[in-house]
Amino acid sequence: MKMPMNSRTIITGTGHYVPPRVVTNQDLEKLMDTSDEWIRERSGIVERHHIDGRVGTSDLAVEAARRAIADAKIEPSSIDFVVAATLSPDHYFPGIGVLVQAKLGLGTIGALDVRNQCSGFIYALSAADQYIRAGTYKRILLVAAEVQSTNLDFSDQGRDMSVLFGDGAGAVILEPNGEDDGRGILSTHLFSDGRFAAHLWMEKPCPMDNPTFQRGFFDEGRFFPRMDGRNVFVNACQRMPEAVRAGLEANGLTVDDIDALIPHQANDRISLMVAKGLKIPVEKVVRNIQRFGNTTAASIPIALDEALKDGRIKRGNLVALTAFGSGYTWASAFIRW
Repeated sequence: MKMPMNSRTIITGTGHYVPPRVVTNQDLEKLMDTSDEWIRERSGIVERHHIDGRVGTSDLAVEAARRAIADAKIEPSSIDFVVAATLSPDHYFPGIGVLVQAKLGLGTIGALDVRNQCSGFIYALSAADQYIRAGTYKRILLVAAEVQSTNLDFSDQGRDMSVLFGDGAGAVILEPNGEDDGRGILSTHLFSDGRFAAHLWMEKPCPMDNPTFQRGFFDEGRFFPRMDGRNVFVNACQRMPEAVRAGLEANGLTVDDIDALIPHQANDRISLMVAKGLKIPVEKVVRNIQRFGNTTAASIPIALDEALKDGRIKRGNLVALTAFGSGYTWASAFIRW
């Protein structure tokens, strides 16, 4: 049965999962010319989680999904649709959405893949929200997951990137709010500027090359992700506050109305600069990068799940999400809990 048009979307369950292997800064000191002090000072990261063996992004997503399903106290068979966000799918194609659907035994429901990197969770949340508001689906599983560790350059040349990233997954269950209590997703705001795609990208593989996979590209390290760190830092510190302000204006709110701000966990210095730019007390900013590193699309749902489970987010709170990443893409979402 279709729900009424424009019914607000609420999150009824959350969950996250990270692989058990912890990789500390001291572990990375053994692989490249870096130090715990250098990594902490530039990123705030102390440790991150990496997979062992043949574990795929979809495997992490499934574990997070199971936890979100349990948290929502629903049966998997009641899920109507899957939305999956990642930049690191198990295979070049297909995406992980169908793999999550199959591994959870969800029948032949649809599965949508979203490729917006660090902004992926908010982009996916926006898409899922539209489906529910339109009455197309009444229960959606949204997963965001990454396995980055298997394609990082753990040499001195790649250290600026390889010290930042971790593996992990987060998931939420989305449903229409059947009550007239003001709860739910108030709005989402999506932005991009493809002129700067090469500032943060994985250049290869590229189907424009013939053949796509060439030995020289491997030898030159062009299959590793690369970043213009300074430009990314400057733009992230500018764009995430802009996205939050867009949401505040759209909803007739002020920064003082925000109870919790969850930025993409890219770099703790960026999170602090975003707080400063918005003039929001740092105590309201959810930060967990020190334990997980940058888990790209998964970072916001992991942080959201932790903040809910430890009581930092309570019923009635206004929660703002914001992200910035490769593309460039940036986004915000506002949720009345």
